[in-house]
Amino acid sequence: MTVLSTLLITPVLGITPATIAWTPKVGLVMVVANVIAIAIGKATIQHQNEGLALPNNKFFGGFGHGAMLGCTSFGHILGLGAIQGLAASGVL
Repeated sequence: MTVLSTLLITPVLGITPATIAWTPKVGLVMVVANVIAIAIGKATIQHQNEGLALPNNKFFGGFGHGAMLGCTSFGHILGLGAIQGLAASGVL
């Protein structure tokens, strides 16, 4: 590595939060975050079944492809924040 890239990368690595190893508790937090996101999506998305249909409409709560991807993406963002916050506070 060049001196310039070392000078730019080293400070960024110093402020990066420590990550934790995957455990069943971490997985449970992610599942709960996704369930919360799906509940929020179910309550707020006006046209839930537009776009491509999912294989079993009843299993996915009547969501279309876009709504399910949006809700689970939001759930992963919530889960990431919850996992990092709980890890920083020492709960996980």
